[in-house]
Amino acid sequence: MSEKKFDENEKQWFVVNTYAGHENRVKDNLEKRMETMGIQDCLFRILVAEEQEIEIKNGKQVVKMHNLFPGYLFVEMIMTDDAWYVVRNTPGVTGFIGSSGGGAKPFPVSPDEIESILRRMGQSDKKVAVDFVVGDSVKILSGPFGGMEGKVSSMNDQTQIAQVLIMLFGRETPTDIAYNDLQKLEA
Repeated sequence: MSEKKFDENEKQWFVVNTYAGHENRVKDNLEKRMETMGIQDCLFRILVAEEQEIEIKNGKQVVKMHNLFPGYLFVEMIMTDDAWYVVRNTPGVTGFIGSSGGGAKPFPVSPDEIESILRRMGQSDKKVAVDFVVGDSVKILSGPFGGMEGKVSSMNDQTQIAQVLIMLFGRETPTDIAYNDLQKLEA
């Protein structure tokens, strides 16, 4: 199996290690430094991988953000010496994942892996093909309602999220679930 050669002039995603719990602060620091250091042409998107988590408290749905990778940021960049230096030396950054140290630049995240993360966060440009429609019964594959079954009541192809009616506390409860977390049940 031939591996694609790493191209330093290509825009790619890298994983940056931060202090756990400081991901958003480091993201803000990086965004400010990007402008003050003039590297907007090398540094593009900075992402804290978070997804909405729905909890039921006192019979009401409460939406909280859940960090999928505590202690890590995803940075889309062209790995120039200047960009590498600025990111590495941003307060709160402890290093890059995939760098062997000693001045060796890190390896990028594979396109499939970053696509999976972006899709999970609802930020993917690629659309998931689904075989269910409104009215179909589906099984929820993951998340807090993983393993539960319900009926699709609406679909939003733009966000790739379906509203699924599930039985919760003896009542049908509408719940938003990403397309890729649903599987059609055969009739």
